[in-house]
Order: sequence, then structure tokens, then C-alpha cells
Amino acid sequence: MPEGKMEKIVSWAKRRGFIFPSSEIYGGVAGVYDFGPRGVELINNLKQLWWKRFVTDRDDVVGIDSAILMSRRVWQASGHEKGFSDPLVECKKCHARFRQDRIENPKSKIQPVSPQARRGGNPKQIQNSKSQIQNKCPECGGELTEAKQFNLMLKTYLGPVEEEKNLTYLRPETAQGMFVNFKNVLDTSRQKLPFGIAQIGKSFRNEITTGEYLFRVREFEIAEIEYFVQPGNDEKWFDYWLGEWKKFLLDLDISEKNLIEYQHSKKDLSHYSKRTVDYNFRFPFGEKELTGVANRTDFDLKNHEEFSGQDLKYFDEASGKKYWPYVIEPTLGIGRLALAAICDAFEEISGGRSGAEGAGEEEVVMHFAPKIAPVKVAVLPLVKKLSEPAKKIYLDLKKCYVSEFDESGTIGRRYRRQDEIGTPYCITFDFDSLKDKKVTVRDRDSMKQDRVEIDKLSQFLWGKLGK
Repeated sequence: MPEGKMEKIVSWAKRRGFIFPSSEIYGGVAGVYDFGPRGVELINNLKQLWWKRFVTDRDDVVGIDSAILMSRRVWQASGHEKGFSDPLVECKKCHARFRQDRIENPKSKIQPVSPQARRGGNPKQIQNSKSQIQNKCPECGGELTEAKQFNLMLKTYLGPVEEEKNLTYLRPETAQGMFVNFKNVLDTSRQKLPFGIAQIGKSFRNEITTGEYLFRVREFEIAEIEYFVQPGNDEKWFDYWLGEWKKFLLDLDISEKNLIEYQHSKKDLSHYSKRTVDYNFRFPFGEKELTGVANRTDFDLKNHEEFSGQDLKYFDEASGKKYWPYVIEPTLGIGRLALAAICDAFEEISGGRSGAEGAGEEEVVMHFAPKIAPVKVAVLPLVKKLSEPAKKIYLDLKKCYVSEFDESGTIGRRYRRQDEIGTPYCITFDFDSLKDKKVTVRDRDSMKQDRVEIDKLSQFLWGKLGK
């Protein structure tokens, strides 16, 4: 991708009300971001489309919303308390701290520590990586300490006293809320294998080193499914969900040329995984994980049964046997998905677009798929004296679509403002509209203009946008 594209996207996202640094008036918080008025519409569209696709429209998946705060025993059973960690080094001189695998030896590129090592499953790999790491602080050149494991979970205490018995964590993933509710869902939904539990929710990780904008952050939202299947059928369902995940991405107009399927090698698998495949995306800062599908086997249900003493097996009426189902886990980060959609949609046109006012200037056009565009329609009176009849159209459309009314500046400038936030259709009410009861509908991408009767405007947009 063009050099400097990421910096331009970050600037655009703040300027146009998509993404703000959290607590910016106090200097900001590293790795935490707020979604602005247009950004929240974008992520809400992504979440609603995901939920409809994988929950509402299916009979074999039900949704839940589990709590962020859970019993500490959950994180002990899942292995997070003992092993959810990254290698941390500290400068002896300036006391700056870094992830060991993020400090590159000038003579060789460092391979990132694998997910298995990250979860504490392969300490030898972490130890071996030391030979590749320069022992100098990238900030001041001071000597670095030996690496030690730093748990990524954010601690908190339940109750008024900060003591060991009240310790728990902000959840680092949503999956465990679905596993500990497996029996509740099974008993109340009357589902039979195969079936899934879905959830969209916040998770928290106290990353040592944040960066790459929304890609590596400390607070983020995950959409994922835990799909329970009969052991032996797990590979078939793994391939099925891998295909469904890709179809969803492509239906959002994520460019297939920017998607790369990456299968984890056996030595790099997390300790609970039999197989993991990611879809990486070509971000401006490099090829990085966007979504993934993992075969978690029966690891989670088995561990939670052992720690809780509760029977979490599934009774198979056909065979008369009880067993722990295997779990296929398709998952994606909402922030990463939004960032991928933004990167794909972003086009900077040097010299502006032909025929647009301000031609010769640099122009940004966001080619969002209409279904995810934060603003669907903009109503623009040609001049302010036409605002009253134009506003009636706006108020009517606003009942069905997220819309904007803009009467400030020349019509060309207003078109450009809407192009820059990705609005698919602009409706111009002009002097002829008073006579012929028609408006001009402009397409963002083709810039084609159609003259449409006001009474048939909703029908016209329905064909383009749906409800």
C-alpha cells in the first residue's frame, strides 16, 4: 500500500468523527480509542450484520451476553491466570519496558512469539528467542534485563477490600462466558448437537506494547461463536465455518486480494487447539491477523467440569452416551474489521475527481459498501432558501436510514464532504424540484445522477439500500 497511507487514515478518522484517542484532553491513554458519531454507526452496522447473519437468520446458533466480571476460578480453569503472558524486558538505565519479541536485532528479523508461547505453553521457544534479540534499549541504549513473563489480564477486586480472596480480572476474551453457560443454554434452548453460542462483547488485555492503531489495543470488542459438535465431525465443521467466515468478509466488500489464508503450524498452535486458520489482511502496516477459526477440541468444557465439579457433558439420545463436545471457534475483532473496511474503502485522489467543484485539490473518497456506510443518505438543498421543503424529505428518510442534512457551503463542497465519510447517495433539492416534484440522486462511486420523483424516492432507495 502507498507509503504514509496509515498516517493519512488516522488523521482522516479523527477529522471526520470516526475514531478519537481516548481521554485526549488529558494526553490520551495508549492503546485505547473512542468511536465518534460516524465511527459508532460503522461498528454498529458491522455488529448488526454479523448478528443477523450468524444468529437471527440461523436455527442452530443462539446468542448470549455474558458478564465482563467472572469468578477468578474461571480464569484458573481456562489457563489464563497461569499462562496468558508475554515476555517482558526492562531497561536498567531508563526503566522503559518492552515486549521482548518486539525488539528487533538489526541483523535479522525477529519471528513473533507463537500463540502457544504467549499462553505459556512453550517456554523453550521464548528462551531460544533471546539469542535473536539485541540486549540494548531502543530508547536510550541501556542494558536490558532478562525476559520475564508478564500476565496480560487486568486485575481488579470485587468488594471494598483489595485482598487476595476478592481478586478477579477483566475478561481477556469472551469465549469463557459461553463455556461456563454451556449447560444453562443447553437446558433452556433445547438445542441438539451441532449448535452454537454466539456473543459480541468487550475484552481487555494489558498489552506491554500497543501500536498499529486499532490493531493492538488494550480494550476491544470481539464477535465470536463457540460451535459444539460431535467428536469426529470436528474437521467437517471446521472447514464449514472457515468458509462461512470468508463469505461474510467478502459480503462486506472486503477485498479478496487483501485476504490471505494462514494455517498455523503444529508447533505454533495454542495448547488447546487442534487446528487454527487465520484470515490475514494486508493493512498499510503489514499483513496481520484479521479473523480466525480454531478447533478447541474438548479442552474448555473438560477443564471447567474438573474445576467446578459440575457435569458439563452432553447426553446424546441417539447413542445413549455422554461426552464432552468438541468446539469450533470462529472469531473476529470488531475494531480490526472496522479498520480493514476503512483501509479497503479509503481512496485519495490527487487533483480531485473530474467535474467536482474544487478539482485540482486532493480529495478523499470512502468507498464503503452501502450496507456498512455510517451515513446512508444526505439531503442537500441547492441553496438555503430551499431548505424548508428539502428538510421535509430529510425527516421522512431519517425514519428509515441514518441521514444527514447539509445546507452549508456550495453544492460541490457538500458532495465532497459526503464522499469523504462514504455516504452512498446524495439527494439535491433544486429550484426545478418545486415544479416537477423531483430530486437529483447522485451515486458516490459513479457520480451518476438520476432524476427521481419525490413520491417514489423511498422506493428508489429501497432498491439500492434495502430497509
